Formats: sequence, C-alpha cells, structure tokens
Amino acid sequence: MFQLPFPLHDANATGAAAPLGDLPEWNLDDLYTGEDAAELKRDLDWLEQACASFATDYEGKLAELDAPGFLDCVLRNEKINQIAGRIMSFAGLRYYQLTTDADRAKFMSDLQEKITNFTTPLVFFTLEINRLADDHLDGLYAQNADLARYKPVFDRIRAMKPYQLSDELEKFLHDLGVVGDAWERLFDETIAGLSFEVDGETLNIEGTLNLLTDPDREKREAASRELADVFAENIKTFARVHNTQAKEKEIIDRWRGMESAQLGRHLSNQVEPEVVEALRDAVVAAYPRLSHRYYELKRKWLGLDRMQVWDRNAPLPMEDTRIVEWEQAEKTVMEAYNAFDPRMGQIAEPFFRKGWIDAAVKPGKAPGAFAHPTVTNVHPYVMLNYLGKPRDVMTLAHELGHGVHQVLAAEQGEMLSSTPLTLAETASVFGEMLTFRKMLDKARDDAQRKVLLAGKVEDMINTVVRQIAFYDFECKLHAARRGGELTPDDINALWMSVQAESLGPAFDFMDGYETFWAYIPHFVHSPFYVYAYAFGDGLVNALYAVYTEGDAGFEDKYFDMLKAGGSKHHKELLAPFGLDASDPSFWDKGLSMISVLIDELEAMEN
Repeated sequence: MFQLPFPLHDANATGAAAPLGDLPEWNLDDLYTGEDAAELKRDLDWLEQACASFATDYEGKLAELDAPGFLDCVLRNEKINQIAGRIMSFAGLRYYQLTTDADRAKFMSDLQEKITNFTTPLVFFTLEINRLADDHLDGLYAQNADLARYKPVFDRIRAMKPYQLSDELEKFLHDLGVVGDAWERLFDETIAGLSFEVDGETLNIEGTLNLLTDPDREKREAASRELADVFAENIKTFARVHNTQAKEKEIIDRWRGMESAQLGRHLSNQVEPEVVEALRDAVVAAYPRLSHRYYELKRKWLGLDRMQVWDRNAPLPMEDTRIVEWEQAEKTVMEAYNAFDPRMGQIAEPFFRKGWIDAAVKPGKAPGAFAHPTVTNVHPYVMLNYLGKPRDVMTLAHELGHGVHQVLAAEQGEMLSSTPLTLAETASVFGEMLTFRKMLDKARDDAQRKVLLAGKVEDMINTVVRQIAFYDFECKLHAARRGGELTPDDINALWMSVQAESLGPAFDFMDGYETFWAYIPHFVHSPFYVYAYAFGDGLVNALYAVYTEGDAGFEDKYFDMLKAGGSKHHKELLAPFGLDASDPSFWDKGLSMISVLIDELEAMEN
C-alpha cells in the first residue's frame, strides 16, 4: 500500500492564549487548489493508467531488462511515487488542519483507498528486485552510472529479502494496509475530539498539556488530574487501538520471520540493531548523571520536598514568563540560522513568507508539530501549535531544521531524498542547538543564562531520556502482547515500569499518571520511531562538538550531508567529520554534553 509520507508529530512540541501577532496559515495551492481541482482529477486519472501500464510492461520481466531499460523502469516508478505522494500530501495536510471534520476525513480515506487499489499491481516491483542475483544487479550498475545512483534504494529494498513473503501474500498485506490506517485515524480523531475542563475553562489536549508548564502549581496539578480523568474515561479505546495494532504487527512479523518487533524499524532506519542497543544501554546507564541529577536540582529550585509529575515541566521560579510573539520567534530563529551560514537562512525564509507554516492553535487541529516534505517538486510544509512559550521558539527552530533538510535532500529525487528516521532528526536538532546558543550568547545576566541552560537540559532529557524510556515501554508492550490480549491495567503497569527508572528518585507519581501512555502518537503511527530522537540528539551533540572545535569547512560538509538525503549510510555521512555511530564510545560523547550543561548549573548553586 502507498504510505502517507508523513513525519509523525514531534513528541516534545509544547503548546495559554495570548496576543501572539500574525500567525501564518498554510496555503496548499502549490499542491492543489481544492478538492475539486481539475489538476487533482487529472493526476488521479494519470496515476490509475500509469500503474496499470507499469504492471503490464514490467511484471515478470525485470530480469530480462538491460541497463537502460531498467533505468526507464525505475524512473517510471519514481514518477508514480511522486504523483501519489502529491495527492496524499494534499489530503493529509488538509485533514491534520481539522481532524474533526468528517468531510476531510472521508476525502483523505477515499483517496487512500483509490491509491491503494491503483498501486496494488505494483507490489511485484520490489518482490522481483529481491529475486535478482547480486552479480546481475552489479553488472547493470557497471553499465549505467544513472542507474547505479539508485543502488542505495535497491539495497534498502533487498534488506527485506530474507523476510519477503509470496507475491500473493504481499499483495494481500498491501491491500489490508487501509485497515491499519483506520485505527490510526480512530486514535487521531479521538485525541483531537477530547475536551478537558480546567478551572471552568474548556480546553483541547494541546491547551491542557500546555498548562503543565504553567507557573501556578495548583493549575498544573488540576490539568494533570483532568488529563488523567479524561484518559481513564477513554482508556478502553486507547487500549483497543494498541492491542489491535500490536497484534497486527506481531502476525506480520511472525509470518515474515522477523526475530524481533523492533527489527522492521531498524531495517527501515538503515541502522544495525547493535547500534540501537548500544545507544539504549548508554542512555539507561546515564540516567543517574542526567535526569536523576537534574531533577534533584530542579526539586531544590522549586522548593519542594518531593516532585510530582506536574512539576516535571514546570517553569523555574526565576523564569521570565513573558510571551514571545511570533515576529520575535521568527527573528530569533532566522538570526541563528543566518549566523551559522546565510545559505540556511535563504532556504528557511520562504517558509515564513509563502504559507508553508501553519502555526495557530485551532479547535480540531492535530496536536504537536511536524515538518512534511510533500514531494520533491513542491516544497515542505511545517505545522506548529504556537503558544508563545520559549520552548515553542525551539520547536519552530526544530521543525524549520527539518524543512531545510527536506529542501536540500529534494535534489536527490523522489526515491533517494527520503532520510531514515535516525538521520531525519539531524538538521532539526542542529537547528535547535544553533538557536539555543544564539539565545545563550544574548543572555542579560547569570539568572537568564541559568534559565536558558535549564530549559535546554530539560529539552535534551525529553529528547534522549524520555524517548529511550518510551522505546523501552514499546519493547515491553510488544513483547507482552505476544502472550495475549493486554488489559488497560496491563499497559498501565508497563508504562509505570519505565517511569521511575528514567525520571529518578526525586519524583512521586499521582494516581492516574499510569494512563499517560495513551496520548503519545508515535506508539500508534510508527512503532519504535522514538529512539530516532535520542539517536539524532546524540549525533548532533557530537557534530556540534566538531563544529565548535573549528573543523575546517564544517559548513560545506554539513550541507553536503543534508543534500545526501537517503543516498548514504550513516557511516558514510559521518566519516567526513571523523565520527562513527557504530563506535560504542560515540554515544557517551553526546551524553557528556548534557552532563557538562548540568555541571554548569550545579556550579551556579555554589
């Protein structure tokens, strides 16, 4: 089935009504001007015909093609992906603007079904590629440099060769994919449709989660308890979604002969399982010197004997609570990007001017934030839920980093531009780091510096510690589901098993916190996605260390890395910087940067 090429909502996006200035909204006309656009009908008609003729021309014949013929086949497949991607990008972006609108949901679902039906005859393409001998493909590459450029694509496809099923079963699973999408939509629509009553005000989930960063501790507690109450009322639905999707995954993995629930994600990320486990082990071992140590500091700053879950993202007592208007947020991020390299600013600028960002919080809008690359002959779109917090500025820097990366990678074309999740966070986290350093340089005094440092440490803990804890939760969830249906209490217990370990001894956990797994979209949309955040943060910390050491030509090498998209393995991309993610000590270098920032915060106490 053709997959909606959507990066999932970034988990750390934060979202109090305030005058924020003129917030931009999407203009989707660069995709299509509307549901009834003549160009949309034209593309659907073309796609149906193109898929049918592709199957007629090539099914059962790939082994007979010479190098020029094989290249023509690849280019036709790439064009099909581009048109299908354009259609579903338009439908998906409209839907995420207003997920509670039944017409938008139907429009997206109907198009997904059409495209699934059109593309089912194309399933043979990857199956036949995997039946070709290595020396046959090597011979074709040697004859045609344009074809050889696509070798990384074929390598990714052929990584699935040991787990490939029969042609009929693969077509069946392709068709069945729309059913799994329905569970994702049920989750999205349920989350978007939830309402919360806090101090007499009715809020959506984004506004309620935002209260967890409110200076008023009573308001944070009220929001936390209301979240727990509403989650509890809907917990059977969330448990049903997780049970069904985990079981579906277990069945498919079992039929494919995959050794673990995580393996499919590792393959799609083009990362070796042992590299991920090295990352996971390094982070878990670092919990005491990272999250445990930081939250003990924060407990003292807040003047508490014990921390509660509603204190985790509380502002510091000395924190400036003023709202950052949109114009100032744009200026801050653009200054940081331009200071690194004017080329980065030039790529980022159109996002603000041409309707490529949708920033306002609106009823029914999907929560969180993402950057969606659409297709390589259009441009990315960024979604935010901007509420004027300093962390919202960092979220803007993060998503704009994705956008810059996607613009640069588009030069690779449709099949080579897509970056594995582990590398997809590189430019976003680097953009955050540039913005943070620019803000730190402008700090008025030690008090403001302390607030900025603490905010960055919290973001890094959310990106590294929290996401690895999420990863451990998912590993436990999928392993437990193999033993049978999980009750909500079962899932709650798995969630709590990773919370105390990761957050540390400074915390108590209120009754009801055990349900807070329910709203995390990554678990539903993209199992095991979450470790990519920790991977990206560790990678960027190592990269940034190279940058600050004055590495000659760093900027050019950095742009070359982003331009590569998915055309190179992480070893090849990092080699110019003298870095290697397969080296176990690599992760300790990245984690030490967080530890050094905590050292500085501790020194400020003396």
